[in-house]
Order: sequence, then C-alpha cells, then structure tokens
Amino acid sequence: MIGFEILQKSVDFIETHLLDNITYVDVAKQVNMSPYEFHRTFRFISGITPSAYIRNRRLSLAGQELLYTDIKVTDLAMKYWFDSVDGFTKAFSRFHGITPGVVKAGSKTLAMYNPLSIRVTMEGATPIKYKMTDLETVNFLVIPRSFSVDIIEDESDESISDFWGECIQTKKLDLLKTFRAKNDNRVFGLCSELKEDSTSFVYALAVIVPDDFDFSKVPDGFRKWQVEKSRYVIFNCYGKDGDCISKAWENYFQNFLPQSGLQTKEAPDFEIYFDEGEPDLMCELWIPVKTKTT
Repeated sequence: MIGFEILQKSVDFIETHLLDNITYVDVAKQVNMSPYEFHRTFRFISGITPSAYIRNRRLSLAGQELLYTDIKVTDLAMKYWFDSVDGFTKAFSRFHGITPGVVKAGSKTLAMYNPLSIRVTMEGATPIKYKMTDLETVNFLVIPRSFSVDIIEDESDESISDFWGECIQTKKLDLLKTFRAKNDNRVFGLCSELKEDSTSFVYALAVIVPDDFDFSKVPDGFRKWQVEKSRYVIFNCYGKDGDCISKAWENYFQNFLPQSGLQTKEAPDFEIYFDEGEPDLMCELWIPVKTKTT
C-alpha cells in the first residue's frame, strides 16, 4: 500500500476501535507494518503522530459526552483508557483549555477534533528533485546502538542526536573516520529496517571500509554491518538542523511515493554526511524502494 492508502485504512481502524484499548502498535499490525515504519508514515503524511491522533479523538469525544450527558469524570477516564482520573484531567485541560469540573459547572467552550479526512486535490505542478541509484552490497564499519521504538512517540526525544554527541565527545567518531577508504569524506547514519513485531531498532554511525579490511581487528564497540544490494531514492537535505531531514521524509511520503509506482522496501535507510560538501547541504537522505506490488 502507498502512504495515503495506509493512512485511510489506519484511520478507519482507529475510528472503529476508539473505545477499545488500542495503541499505535495495534494499528500498525492492521496495515502489516512495523510500529516504527507505521509511525513514520502516519506522521509524515498527516502531520501528527498516531498516538496523538488517538488521544485527541478520545478527548474530543469525551468533551462532548461531558457536555451533553451525566457521565462521571471517573467513568470517562476509564472509558477512554486513561491510566488515572488525574491523568485524564490533565490531558483534558491541555486539550480543551478548561478542566472537566468547569464543563460540569456549565461551561460550553470546548475543542473539537474531527476524524482525519483524506482528500485528493489538484494543485500546481511542483518539480520533485531526487536521484535514483542501485547500491551494490557494501560493508560498513559501524558504532551501533539499539533504541526502543517508544522514543518515536516522544517528539522531544533527542536520543539519537545525543548518541552523535557522545561519539564526538569521546573521539569515537574521529577514530571511526580513520578506517575509511582513501579519499572518502563521508559518514553515514544507518537505521535498520524493522519487522512488524519489532520493539527496537538499531541506529549506527558508519563508514565504508576498503575491500580488504580485516574486521577481526576492529576496536571494542565497533562491528561490521553489511547492507545488501538495493535501489535507493535520494533527496538532498538543505538546512542547519534535523528539520530539513523531516521535510525530506514528508516530501517522500506526500509527493514522491504516491506518483512513483514504488513502495518502501524493508532495508536500512540512512543519511550521508560529508566532511566538506555542497554549501548548506546538511546531508543526503537515502530511502530504499522497490516496485509496487499488488
């Protein structure tokens, strides 16, 4: 399925099961995706994380029930699967701007969050700048770290950027660069593919090593990572921070994928950072793709 089809199917499932104890992981299973890939697809197409969408829809419905029925706040918290009345009250107040008690007292000023509606619109044609290449099987020397998929639900999480900072501070990145092939000025940020039931993923700082490299003599904490032959679509990310990478992913899901006849392949995606690159180019984003199957 392409992105918009995934979004529609997932929204339909969420709307049918809002009163059930579901999370974004359950929704991911319905569209046969890993939690990580589903979260990324949903977020970059809709502009909101799936967990935030589920929460907002529940709080919207809870507000209407509180306004038009005699249901108790305690019962509402249980009905919409909040861990406690206090947690429900805090979430309700952030969403609606008033407490449940104020609504009970007669206030009718509430926020409404309607179901996502997918519409296809005709707009002016805008060129999508990309490159396509077939990457042969390649051996990387990497500094890997495993991360829980749960970090993707925290938009303020900086675990991966902190990982980069740690490797820079401890000089591990400098050491990694010494193993690069001659005249290679690249550092890769590799992200492992995830299967449907994955609860974690691996992100690694990486370099390509010479063909005759002896992996038996690598430093502690370093290891070999082989990426199999695959086709990649490449987007240039211009900017000063990670926002440009997020925008490239949005462009991929919203604009490129629906028109390309391709779909995302289960293979590592990665960024490429250059010691000396094009002005304002933060990195290249490489996304594995394959011919769309029916």
